[in-house]
Amino acid sequence: MEKQLKKTKIQRGVLLAGSTVFGFSAVLLLAAPRFFDDLLGLPASAPLEWSMRMIGITLVALAGNMFSVSRFGTDRSVNFSAIVMLVAATSLGVLTLALPASLTWFAWAYAGVGFTFAIAYFSTLFMD
Repeated sequence: MEKQLKKTKIQRGVLLAGSTVFGFSAVLLLAAPRFFDDLLGLPASAPLEWSMRMIGITLVALAGNMFSVSRFGTDRSVNFSAIVMLVAATSLGVLTLALPASLTWFAWAYAGVGFTFAIAYFSTLFMD
């Protein structure tokens, strides 16, 4: 029982950290989508900026839900969210590396952040 409490506490911390990163990304995507595109090495265009803002709004919802689950969720919902976020963080890393542009230092770093969170979620799911 004590091991489960420790595991859930760590998962809550990872979810909270992830909500902070996604929240920051959401603000950047909403306020300065072209800057974000430039960091990723993507060509500037009005449709891409619009898409980035849509992603930003989605990240607001995701960050809020991650924060809520980390603070108020049951142990079962925290564990389920860790599984969902393992898939999402891994996918974020892979998709970032598959950008249809030359990879910039920021793209490598952003992919690294995704993979780091994936490792963190994976580790907490299989803790003893």
